[in-house]
Amino acid sequence: MKRILTAAALIPVVVYVVLFANSWVFLSVLIVAALLSYREYDGIAAAYGFGAPGPMGYGFGLALLLWPGDAWIVALGAALVALALAMRADSLGKTLPRAALLLLGVVYVFGCWKCALPLRETNPHWLMFALLVNWTGDAGAYYVGRAFGRHKMAPRVSPKKSWEGAAASIATSILIAGGYLVYFTGTGALRAVALTAAANVAGQLGDLTESAMKRGAGVKDSGAILPGHGGFLDRVDSTLFSLPVVYAYLKLMSVG
Repeated sequence: MKRILTAAALIPVVVYVVLFANSWVFLSVLIVAALLSYREYDGIAAAYGFGAPGPMGYGFGLALLLWPGDAWIVALGAALVALALAMRADSLGKTLPRAALLLLGVVYVFGCWKCALPLRETNPHWLMFALLVNWTGDAGAYYVGRAFGRHKMAPRVSPKKSWEGAAASIATSILIAGGYLVYFTGTGALRAVALTAAANVAGQLGDLTESAMKRGAGVKDSGAILPGHGGFLDRVDSTLFSLPVVYAYLKLMSVG
C-alpha cells in the first residue's frame, strides 16, 4: 500500500514538471533529483571502505550536469583531480579505488541525468516516454513476477527478480510507453517497439547494477526517503540507464 500511495503522490508532480513547468522549475527539480541520487550513491560507495567521494563529487557532478559545452572536459578534470587528491588516503592501496568511485558516481548519476535536458528540449514527450518506460515496466514486472515468477534471473544479485517478470516488464513498456511514443511524437510503430524494448532492457540492467552495488557494500536499500520504495536511487536506478539509450536514439536519428 505504501508503494502505491507514494507513486500516486509523486507521479502527478513529475508529469507537471516534465510537461508543463517552465525551464527554471524543471532544471531546479532535475538538480535536486541528481543531488538526492548522488547522496545515496555516496553512502553506498563509502561502505566499500575506500572513503566516500564526498563534496568533490557533488561539485564535479553539478559542473557536468550544467556544463553547456563538451561535458567530457568536466569528466576528464574530475578523473585527474580525483587521482591527485586520492594520494592523501591513509593507504596508497586505496588511491585508485577511491578515485574510481568518485569518477564513476559523477558519470553514473549526473551524466545520466544530464541526458534529460536535451530530451526535454527536443520535445517534453520524449522525456516523459523515457520515464514511462520504467514506470510501466516496473509495474508489470512487480505484479506478474509476484504471481507467476518461477525462474530466477539473477539470484546472486536480486533473488526476487524472475525471467517472467522481466518479460512482463518489456511487454508492458511496449504496450503503454511505446503507444505513448507513437501517439505524442509520431514515431513509427516498429521503431517505437524497438526503442522501448532497448530502453526497458537497459533499465532492468540499471536496476540489477544498483542491486549489485548495494550487495557489494552490504546495504539493503540506498535510503529510506520514499515509503514502500526505499531510497531515491532505488526508485530511479532504471531511469539512469534508460535515459542515455533514448538520448542516443535521438542523436543517431537526428530527431528534432
